[in-house]
Amino acid sequence: MKNLTKVLICDDTISGVRMAAEINKFGLSAFTRRNNKEDIIRSIIKDKPDVVVSDLNLCGSDAVSVMRTTQTMLSISPAFVVFSDMYNSFIENHVLEAGVSCFLLSPFDYEELYTAILSAVYKKKNEKYDAEIIVTDVIQKIGIPANVKGYRYIRTAVLECIEDNNYLNSVTKYLYPTVAEKHETTAPRVERAIRHAIYTAWQKGNPDAMNTIFGYTVSNFNQPTNSEFISLITDKVRLLIKSRSPFSCLA
Repeated sequence: MKNLTKVLICDDTISGVRMAAEINKFGLSAFTRRNNKEDIIRSIIKDKPDVVVSDLNLCGSDAVSVMRTTQTMLSISPAFVVFSDMYNSFIENHVLEAGVSCFLLSPFDYEELYTAILSAVYKKKNEKYDAEIIVTDVIQKIGIPANVKGYRYIRTAVLECIEDNNYLNSVTKYLYPTVAEKHETTAPRVERAIRHAIYTAWQKGNPDAMNTIFGYTVSNFNQPTNSEFISLITDKVRLLIKSRSPFSCLA
């Protein structure tokens, strides 16, 4: 079954429901939530939309504030399409510089909104692709051989943790099963393969790269647990994503 682009419409009134229905005609999966900060953030974390469509002004808050809050909680947060019935160059520059993918002046037609959503999805896919490149680059520079199963499992685990930080709090219960499902294997095999990959890196890897990533001389410390290792790599990759640092910083 084809995965449809999930679009959160921050308006559960008749207008928002109609907007969702019209957007769905283009082959998307749109749904609505109340236009207040708490409900929207809760939905972003739970429902994991690809795009959030919102009026600039929300009940007790605004779309930019919601976006910034989710960005502190998720390294790869949804793309935002923001609209307003008030326009001047300052408002547009403000929201775009804050990280909003597209800004629309309302009223607008649904085809225009659909085009904006497609543009936002394209930009977000590039961001996710960048994350995959950074994770792969970090793992390779540490010295984990690509031919060991743990290499692929660590890569998937870190990408999952980047998207949802809650995985780091439930590595055994949720992260391993999630990685196992993606690779058509079992959670215990994922756990063992990751532990073996970490052992390989600790014994034969690149100490300079690991010193840079972990922030200390690895030879002076014991091999980290799976959870510690994944957490450290995730934190490092998050910093690289947010700063857009060049990969050569790990050379």
